[in-house]
Amino acid sequence: MTGRPAGRPLVPAYLSTGGVARPSRPQLERLSVLARSGEPVPPGLPAAELALLDALEGGSLAVVEAAALLRLPVSAVRVLAAGLADRELVLTRAPIPPAERFDPDLLKRVADGLRALKHT
Repeated sequence: MTGRPAGRPLVPAYLSTGGVARPSRPQLERLSVLARSGEPVPPGLPAAELALLDALEGGSLAVVEAAALLRLPVSAVRVLAAGLADRELVLTRAPIPPAERFDPDLLKRVADGLRALKHT
């Protein structure tokens, strides 16, 4: 008899969310940042929510990082994080926007200026 396949979670993702399919906070994205709020943990939290709180004990994590640590789909972690945020146990922050692209003309002028300095 063989054991369970390696890398596959023991509990299906839909059970870890209590059967909830969509997060109560649709603005939570894959790159949203999660952090513990510092509120005391109430008794009776499901194991998956406790695991997420434990993962956040060391500092902030993006939703995708937490999903990787918990070995759950991102969609399940979004549901768990939204539930914890609703109870003010987790703080959420929008993802950091990507930096604007540099103006290629500006970069060319800087490179030309540096070359001119090198030759003087």
